Amino acid sequence: MQRILKFIRAFVLVLFLLLAIPPALAFLAYRLSDRTNGRLSIGEETRRYLLYVPPSYDPAAPAPLVISLHGFAQWPAHQSRLTGWNELADEYGFILVHPSGTGFPKRWRASDASLSSPDVAFLTTLLDELEAQYNIDPARIYVNGLSNGGGMSFALACQLSKRIAAFGGVGGAYLYPWEACQAARPVPAILFHGDADPIVPYQGGPSESFDVPFPNIPSWVEILALRNGCASRPVETQISAHVIERRYSGCAADVVFYTIQGGGHTWPGGEPLPVWLTGPTTTEIDATRLMWQFFQSHPLPQR
Repeated sequence: MQRILKFIRAFVLVLFLLLAIPPALAFLAYRLSDRTNGRLSIGEETRRYLLYVPPSYDPAAPAPLVISLHGFAQWPAHQSRLTGWNELADEYGFILVHPSGTGFPKRWRASDASLSSPDVAFLTTLLDELEAQYNIDPARIYVNGLSNGGGMSFALACQLSKRIAAFGGVGGAYLYPWEACQAARPVPAILFHGDADPIVPYQGGPSESFDVPFPNIPSWVEILALRNGCASRPVETQISAHVIERRYSGCAADVVFYTIQGGGHTWPGGEPLPVWLTGPTTTEIDATRLMWQFFQSHPLPQR
């Protein structure tokens, strides 16, 4: 924890220097950008979220719901701007929500996400609230996230497998233990990771920023594919100059994994993050659009 706090302090200090503005103004800018438009009370916590309902939403027609979770030390509006999910919501008419983590810096408690944990309780209650307010198709509820948010997306797919049709992760910090994932059904997954990620290392182990045992990403994906009933060896395709697609076949629930060669801890095709902090952002693929295409073809099976 001390190492994480040192990293955040260093990041904030450099940010202040780059912006050449007083720290108080930088903090004010952060607070103004951390906008939300909904709140829920979960026990003693007040939790917030940023909801987007596209103008094309028709209450008479069931709409898909996409939940997109920000990374560690980020916030809902930043995730929205980073990923471009709003533009796809306008194009395809789905409802979009960016929930907010807790604490400072904001985070998801993804490594201990039992059904009774505060984060899972918040996201479950949020689902209930949105289904009560809007005509949401229960067969088309999807979750995705970046980094810590990707890890939380996996944990939520484990805990709410009867409600989450498919999940996605970018640079995912998959620290939720396999033995805790007692899913009622295998959940389809689409995953992205840069092999030069300096924050959540592709080969696993601790990073310079976080002294935690991140899993080896290709091995973690293989375990997920095995648990999803896939054939052991995926079909591997070089789909662009620096992107490899591994598509598992013969699955009870499909798994697709994209490796970005030389890619950093960033959202492919999204708004670039500082290269000195996260590494480069590829523009060869659009992770948001690829996720949505995958989600569209993987509704929740009929009961």
